[in-house]
Amino acid sequence: MARTGFPDDLYGDLVSSGPGGAAAKRLGLPVPPRLRRYAPGQEFLTGPAVVLRAGAAPVADDVAVWLAAAGAHVLADLDAAGDERLGAVVVDATAARRVEDLGRLRELLAPAFRRTARNGRVLLLGAVPAEAGEGPGGVEARAVQQGLDGLVRSLAKEARGGTTVNLLRVAEGAGGALRSPVEFLCSARAAFVSGQPLLVGPAPAVPAAAPGRERRVAVVTGAARGIGAAIAEVLAREGAHVVCADVAAAGEQLARVANRVRGSALTLDVTAADAPRVLAEHLRRRFGGADVVVHNAGITRDRSFVNLDAEAWDSVLGVNLAAPLRLTEGLLGTDGALAPGARFVCLSSINGLAGAKGQANYAASKAGLVGFVQALAGPLAQRGMAVNAVAPGFIETPMTAAMPPVPREVGRRASSLQQGGLPVDVAEAVAWLASPGAGGIDGQVLRVCGQHLTGA
Repeated sequence: MARTGFPDDLYGDLVSSGPGGAAAKRLGLPVPPRLRRYAPGQEFLTGPAVVLRAGAAPVADDVAVWLAAAGAHVLADLDAAGDERLGAVVVDATAARRVEDLGRLRELLAPAFRRTARNGRVLLLGAVPAEAGEGPGGVEARAVQQGLDGLVRSLAKEARGGTTVNLLRVAEGAGGALRSPVEFLCSARAAFVSGQPLLVGPAPAVPAAAPGRERRVAVVTGAARGIGAAIAEVLAREGAHVVCADVAAAGEQLARVANRVRGSALTLDVTAADAPRVLAEHLRRRFGGADVVVHNAGITRDRSFVNLDAEAWDSVLGVNLAAPLRLTEGLLGTDGALAPGARFVCLSSINGLAGAKGQANYAASKAGLVGFVQALAGPLAQRGMAVNAVAPGFIETPMTAAMPPVPREVGRRASSLQQGGLPVDVAEAVAWLASPGAGGIDGQVLRVCGQHLTGA
């Protein structure tokens, strides 16, 4: 990794220097900020936090308490900051219902946004537009709450110095389920998440762990390298025993990852006919069921649509989409393969949301996973389980390192944060969605893309 934190990124290394940065600014070229990522023992924020109240602000007091408990110095108001830059700005706009409320929101937020520190966090809290739209004045209320989406996406593109801007839609009855999303999006763990709306609903009751079960058990497919290995490492850091699964050809790498995270290795071809049975029985017999299932295994076979042959199409759809469907069906159909309250996380892609030239097969498979998550959320909720997806953007992996130089450089700069993400950025999001604290997030897609400048 280069000393600047941009892996093999010569441009990022150049413009991080004084002369290089000054030249880039004069020429109007992107100057990627150095992102602050999570490290044990670091301060929660880069400066004090302020919680602003746009109107009635029914959740503002709770948010202030949660931030303080996480280690933030929460100010009474903006004036209390003096000349100090703000580490986090949270605005409770859940009660905004009139167009005039958006004007008052601007008056509140603009001065604070201007004073955000490098790698700061700006978080808006809004109501669910459909819920806000119920009753008299509902049309205007729904329009106003939907307007927060455009505001957040625009501010994320204006933010500088690694600051991120996100939106949490707070459903009726969400209550304490809001705490973990607020903490995550304000933390260094969300360094590459920006311009993102997420809906927080009521969290189901967390089931009691089985007697004698000291650690949660997580299984990660495609765990031998890249993003899969990073996911295994972060899940292990969070206290899970990780079952690292991958194909036999990756055996040596897989063993190294499993040993590094003090987990266990499982040789598994996710496309094999017996893969669902093998995985389900392994989890049932060895561990009494998995608490977390991460469908990460994926491949690419890129070429233009008219030049895609059946093998290139079927192999990508088989690994990326059919395998998660079959494995999940096998796990759900095997008593004891899943622990109570199990959580599934699927690895989609920003290209599955926005499409990508030369990746029709890959984009179809990753968009299919979004549909899978949305369709499965309801049935799983009835069983006390949950499923979500993470959609990475350009991430610095061996796969992106093998890209031609020009497309690779374009991919790096095509986000508001003007750089590629790291595998750990995806892993932090997966580990958070897999945690019990994320119980209010279900059936959703969390983009880890630095606010990619194309697509949703």
